[in-house]
Amino acid sequence: MSKLTLERDICVSTLSNGIRVITEPMPAVRSVAVGFWIGTGSRCETIEENGTSHFIEHMLFKGTPKRSAEDIAREVDAIGGHLDAFTGRELVGYNTKVLDEHMPLAFEILSDMLLNPRFDISDIEKEKGVVLEELKMENDSPETFVHELFVSNFWKHHSLGQPILGTKKTIAGFCPENLRSYHQRYYRPENITLTAAGSLRHEDLIRVAEQYLSPLPVGGALPDFTTPPTAAPLILKNRRSLQQVHLCLGVPMVPATHPLRFAAYTLNVILGGGMSSRLFQNIRERQGLAYSIFSELNLYRDTGLMAIYAGTSSETARKLLDGVMLELRRLKNDPLPAEELRHAKDHMKGSLMLSLESTSSRMSNLARQWMNFGKFYTLDELAESIEAVTADQVLSLAREYFNSEKIGLAMLGRLEGLTVTREDLAC
Repeated sequence: MSKLTLERDICVSTLSNGIRVITEPMPAVRSVAVGFWIGTGSRCETIEENGTSHFIEHMLFKGTPKRSAEDIAREVDAIGGHLDAFTGRELVGYNTKVLDEHMPLAFEILSDMLLNPRFDISDIEKEKGVVLEELKMENDSPETFVHELFVSNFWKHHSLGQPILGTKKTIAGFCPENLRSYHQRYYRPENITLTAAGSLRHEDLIRVAEQYLSPLPVGGALPDFTTPPTAAPLILKNRRSLQQVHLCLGVPMVPATHPLRFAAYTLNVILGGGMSSRLFQNIRERQGLAYSIFSELNLYRDTGLMAIYAGTSSETARKLLDGVMLELRRLKNDPLPAEELRHAKDHMKGSLMLSLESTSSRMSNLARQWMNFGKFYTLDELAESIEAVTADQVLSLAREYFNSEKIGLAMLGRLEGLTVTREDLAC
């Protein structure tokens, strides 16, 4: 095992089987947050496997040869701890937060779940029903549905555009054999990062990690990623049962490690990243066209997406779309006021500082920085990167990506009489 101590007492070690362990002590707290990060997600799945990563995440809570699902819940509750998990397009995470004195037990429980899932056929069949209800819930949410509709066509014919939950057909086909095969393929040392933050000593966590994780054998080479080409879809889907028209408009953006990523964050804040953003102020506050309107930035290892969501009435859908396009053109063609740039930078720095005050957020931040960059940036370095963003960089991104040939649109709701052409997305 090797150990490397970095700035602000971050320590990085490699276990005997290759699992990377990263810790950051926070002496002023009594809690410890521990997270296992698996380099998989819907992007790693074939069409037939779609939804497998998410389903396995559910199944890991269904018990091991040592514990039932109820045992897991009772043991964590008995120590006042929290146990959670999520599945994304490129990452699956499992984490627990407990008092420092309960860290060894919580770690053993989480390790048991990750390494020894039962994949019992009766549990699988019951969980299919649970996941299908989750799928129905997402389909009943117009905001979620229109986003998935957009993404599936934005990255069409590529796994990055696949739904995280899978489909009715793929979920129905899950069985112990294919779940176990996928688990063995991705839940292995080369593809696992372990992070922890809070009231802990690095050496104590390493000792516990070696004890419970060393049985996990080393595997072979991981599958390669292919960079997805992007499309500019134009989709209008009528759904008369809805009271609103829901809009998702998006453009490609730089990947997560790009030198201009901070300029992309700045552009997003200015466009629709808060209550003082242009979209919120001009579309909602001044014109009263929408209750909910915002932009979001989703950056991945080799590509990105900046998307705008809004919901409005059928009568004002055209006006809202025209208003959104006007804001894109303004950002692309007009100089960025120094005061607005200053406000965006202060917003980002404040949000960054506040987001890293808990053990859970520090634990997650360690994973993101290591998996994306293989290093750790201090808060001062991040603040300096934000400060270094220039108006010309923001303008350059807007001019490159706010392009009629790159803008995609999905609209869902009562669309009778509404037509949208590529000319309407002229920018």
